[in-house]
Amino acid sequence: MTLNPHEMCFGLNTELDRESVSCFLQLLGRKELAETLAGRLSSEEIDAFVHFATGMLKKNMTEDEYHELFLCEKSPH
Repeated sequence: MTLNPHEMCFGLNTELDRESVSCFLQLLGRKELAETLAGRLSSEEIDAFVHFATGMLKKNMTEDEYHELFLCEKSPH
């Protein structure tokens, strides 16, 4: 992580927003946090979260990046 969690801040400038969201996403990816949150989400919340997250991936990543960075596999191309 570039920032420590207590340094995250949004709305001041684009560079800090990007560093902060990178830190935020890394924190979400921690196994204990992910398992705790997943165990508490309703079916509707799961659907909304997956829809939002996959929409962001599709909008901002190429298919190759999706396979390599998200799925951690070789791109089919």
